[in-house]
Amino acid sequence: MVAALAVAAQTFIGVIRDPDDLLSANHEAQIIALMLVGVSLVVFCVVRERRAKELSQVRHVSEAAQRVVLPPLPGKLGPLRASARYLAAEAEARIGGDLYAAARTASGTRLIVGDVRGKGLTAVSDAALLLGAFRAAAHREAGLDELVAYLDRSVCWDLMEPGETGRLGETFITATIMDIPDQNGPVRMISCGHPPPIVLRDGRPTTMHVEHPAPPLGLGDLALPRYEVDSFPFEPGDLLLLYTDGVTEARDATGAFYPLTDRVTGWSERDPDAFLHRLRSDLLHYVGGQLNDDAAMVVVERPAAPRA
Repeated sequence: MVAALAVAAQTFIGVIRDPDDLLSANHEAQIIALMLVGVSLVVFCVVRERRAKELSQVRHVSEAAQRVVLPPLPGKLGPLRASARYLAAEAEARIGGDLYAAARTASGTRLIVGDVRGKGLTAVSDAALLLGAFRAAAHREAGLDELVAYLDRSVCWDLMEPGETGRLGETFITATIMDIPDQNGPVRMISCGHPPPIVLRDGRPTTMHVEHPAPPLGLGDLALPRYEVDSFPFEPGDLLLLYTDGVTEARDATGAFYPLTDRVTGWSERDPDAFLHRLRSDLLHYVGGQLNDDAAMVVVERPAAPRA
C-alpha cells in the first residue's frame, strides 16, 4: 500500500509540474525507479514474514525437544530443594550438549551433571543417550561405581553402532554422578573428568576437590577405568553448586575466565531459584550477553532444620 501511494504521489507531482506534457522523461524515470524499489520491498517483506514464521516454528520444536530430552528438575527431591538453568551457546537453540538429571532412590537422590564433547545441536543425541541410560539405571539399588560403569558402557556401545565407529575415542562425555542421602551424611560422588562441585556455607564457597578422578564416559574401552567413590560433607543450610565448563571457561572482553568462586563469595541467596537467577545474570553480564559454549548450572539445598 505504501509503495502504491508513493508511485501515485510521484505521478501526481509530475502531472502538476508539467500539465501540458503530462509527464517528462525525468518523471517517468523516477516513477519507474520508485516502482522497482516498491516491488523489491514488497518481496523482501514477504520473505521476511515467511522466515519469521519458520523461525517461530523452529523455536517451538526446539523448546518441545528440550522438555522431552532435558526436562526441568523438580523443585523438591525428597527433603532437598533443587533448581537448574541451561544456557545454549547457539543463539536460536534451547538445548545443546550439556545435561543434568535426578532420580529418587530408597535412601536419597541420585544426580548427574555432564557435558558432551562439542556444543550445540550436534551434541544433543549423545546427551539424550546418556540421560536415557541414567534414568533407566539410576533407580536400581546398584552401587555408584556399578552405575557409572553401566553409563560408560552405554556410551561406548552407542559409538560402536554401524556408522558411529569412526567417533570411537573422539566423542566422550565428562560427568559427575553423585548420591545425596536424605538424612544428614556425606555426599558420595564419582567425577569423570568433570569440574568439581562447590559447597556454599554461609556465603563461603568451598571447592570439593576430587581425590579419585575417572576418565570421561565413552573412553572406557580405551582407558579400562576403576571407579572409586569420593565423599564430602553436605550439612543442613548448605548449597551444592554443580556446573559445566561453559561457566568457568566463559570469558570477558579481555579474555579472562569467569572466576566462579570469587563471584559467588558472600552471596546471601539461600533459595536455589534465587541463587541461580543471580548467577545467570552475573555470568551473562560478565561475558557481555552471549556465551561461546553451552552452560548448565544446578543448585541443591539441604534445608536447615527448623528452630524449636
